[in-house]
Amino acid sequence: MTPWITVVGVGDNGLEGITPAARRLVESAELLVGGERHQAMVPTARAERLTWAGGLETAMDAIERWRGRRVVVLATGDPMCFGAGANLRRRFAAEEMQVMPVPGAFSLAAARMLWSLPDCDALTVHGRPLETLHAAVQPGARLLVLSRDGETPAQVAHLLTNRGFGPSRITVLEHLGGPAERRVDGSAETWDRPHCADLNTLAIECLPGPDAQLFPPFPGLPDEAFEHDGKITKREARAAAVAALAPQLGQVLWDIGAGSGAVAIEWLRAVPRRRADALGRGEAVALAVERDGDRCTVIGRNAAALGVPHLRVVEGPAPSVLSGLEPAPDAVFIGGGLSDKGVVDTAWAALSGGGRLVAHAVTLEGQSALFEAHARWGGTLTRLAVSRAEPVGRLTAFRPLMEVTQYVAVKR
Repeated sequence: MTPWITVVGVGDNGLEGITPAARRLVESAELLVGGERHQAMVPTARAERLTWAGGLETAMDAIERWRGRRVVVLATGDPMCFGAGANLRRRFAAEEMQVMPVPGAFSLAAARMLWSLPDCDALTVHGRPLETLHAAVQPGARLLVLSRDGETPAQVAHLLTNRGFGPSRITVLEHLGGPAERRVDGSAETWDRPHCADLNTLAIECLPGPDAQLFPPFPGLPDEAFEHDGKITKREARAAAVAALAPQLGQVLWDIGAGSGAVAIEWLRAVPRRRADALGRGEAVALAVERDGDRCTVIGRNAAALGVPHLRVVEGPAPSVLSGLEPAPDAVFIGGGLSDKGVVDTAWAALSGGGRLVAHAVTLEGQSALFEAHARWGGTLTRLAVSRAEPVGRLTAFRPLMEVTQYVAVKR
């Protein structure tokens, strides 16, 4: 099949920066798709025009109706990097498309900063919550961030300062590759520019201050990293739970009886920050199921503070709230409600083939449910016993936490 959709990357210097072949395709298009800024770069054209004003899905529906005709989509820089090309590819087959990129914002920013691009974290807060950055803020990390608008640099400076990373160096690169290109440097704690050019990319060198909150990317964050009312899977058991759940790209987790949301949050943090895996599946998804409304609110705050604001919170009692819940899980963790009738059976039935069920019990009733599950479906049972040193008067002694029985099973 001959490609009928061409996605042309355009820099801030407009059509001057694209190849002659790409320019001929733009000039001969029957339908020209792009935002108002890109459309303005092509003042004269015979093509009909379509913008994204009605939303991405609406625009793609319209493009679908032009199947087989000459459709050109104008996008910023490298269209396959957080751009229109990647979105279109989720809708249209590879043989229907071709992409003609120019250097994107990340490549240009790395060149201006003289940073090795593979050694940077390339992120975007354009169309995503600002709190997404929390998961990437680590001492010494270099972040390249696509901004939402001109207020983003000040917002990022505030976020870094609140995390104790005030000394971090921030460079705002405005209108990269165009005649209005400009660079502004500063530190997070002294940033005093409330507004920059709306078209900007951030280059951030993360430097911790003395009171920085350090949250490593692997499971087992301190219990104090989470807001909770005592209903939390403790650090040592949580690390064991996430390891047993084996987070993977493109998978879905249900965290049932989520409490503070700690397991679901750590599961999401453990998945690489990529939108899709090799099979084209979307980014990992986690649903935290919790019956208590106040805890649901806390889960949302914890998720935002720890860099996974896309965690979905589902309020309601299990198993009734699980009926028809979508998307179906590849992994299930049950941390609460094990003794409630039907919870384990419903979770197991919802699992896809090859899915993993991990459950923790501290009560005899919960353990009984796990013993029954083990008898029916096999798997492994493990007893986790942890003691922590605590003051006893003037001295110190180990005080045991409640023992946890862990059940792990894979659905064949």
